[in-house]
Amino acid sequence: MSYFERLDGARFLATRHTSGAWNEAEQHIAPALGLLVHAVELDRDQRRDDALPLARLSYDILGTIAVGEFEVSVSVLRPGRTIELVEAVLSAGGRAVVTLRAWLVQSLDTGTLAGSDLPRLPPPDTMESWDPTTVWPGGFIESAQVRRAHTAPGRAQFWVRTDMPLLDEAGDETVSDLARFVGLLDISNGMTVRVPPREVAFPNVDLTAHLFRQPRGDWVGFDTTVSFGPAGHGLTSSVIHDLDGPVGTSAQALTIRP
Repeated sequence: MSYFERLDGARFLATRHTSGAWNEAEQHIAPALGLLVHAVELDRDQRRDDALPLARLSYDILGTIAVGEFEVSVSVLRPGRTIELVEAVLSAGGRAVVTLRAWLVQSLDTGTLAGSDLPRLPPPDTMESWDPTTVWPGGFIESAQVRRAHTAPGRAQFWVRTDMPLLDEAGDETVSDLARFVGLLDISNGMTVRVPPREVAFPNVDLTAHLFRQPRGDWVGFDTTVSFGPAGHGLTSSVIHDLDGPVGTSAQALTIRP
């Protein structure tokens, strides 16, 4: 019972829990984004022993992918002692489907300087449970537990968690808090829709997350605004949180298709 199973060193199998939300025969891209973080962290740890943190994650979603087998590759684009740029590519049938470019940046002691004026979210237990399957189909959405304070169409604060492991953790392969956290970020585009998805399609073509602190724990918090422009373009913008407060931001560019 996991989103993915590893078939060998580079090949994975997506389970039915990745399905949806626009098409149940295709993967919801959210878990795959977390898996690419896991692949980057594994590659890093095989090359170096300093656990260089991931500070920016920039994904391009090049197409859809069926619930089935695929491959992941990792390469270092800009090696460095304190800063690296690493690329991970998810491919199926010889076609690249998702690319991740991640900046890994050295940790330094800036505890005396730490601070942010980004407002904290109320904790999950202060928000009402909300069933996202009333809007979206698919195994991924079914696996998500959501607590939400909905202000208006396109505006909400919410918390999301899942009991579903990202990967069948056989042997000594452990998935980090960051990979699990990132594996939920793409859900933000569907948690406060401006219009019902049965009437208008608004998939995202990318996702970029900037982190000023590494997240911890199971809950992912979102303070999200969805904006539609007049010419078929949109933006889902979120301040993202763990239970200790804000950790960064994420943004998704949308193509709006009436």
